Amino acid sequence: MNRHDATKQFHSGGDQLADLIDQSHPVELANPDTETPMVSRSVRLPLETYERVRAVADARGIGVTTLMRQWIEAGLADLDDSATVSLADVRRAIASLAHPSAA
Repeated sequence: MNRHDATKQFHSGGDQLADLIDQSHPVELANPDTETPMVSRSVRLPLETYERVRAVADARGIGVTTLMRQWIEAGLADLDDSATVSLADVRRAIASLAHPSAA
């Protein structure tokens, strides 16, 4: 059944659409990655920006939404002077102290 036919069935009150829904298979929904209540917001990004974010998320083995949430939380922590830094940044800083370059 295509969308147009489904819409007609819905508005006519016919049982065909209800029968189609009854025949559908249960769907497993993903479990949230946190117990904290979440709010969903839509963000419009240029395609190139989204592709860069997705590539970073894929490289880290996390979802795009999780990465964006981490970046927002880090930005807010910076505003509160309770900055969050990535482990990679800490390692680079320590490595640079251990092996200072000639100035």
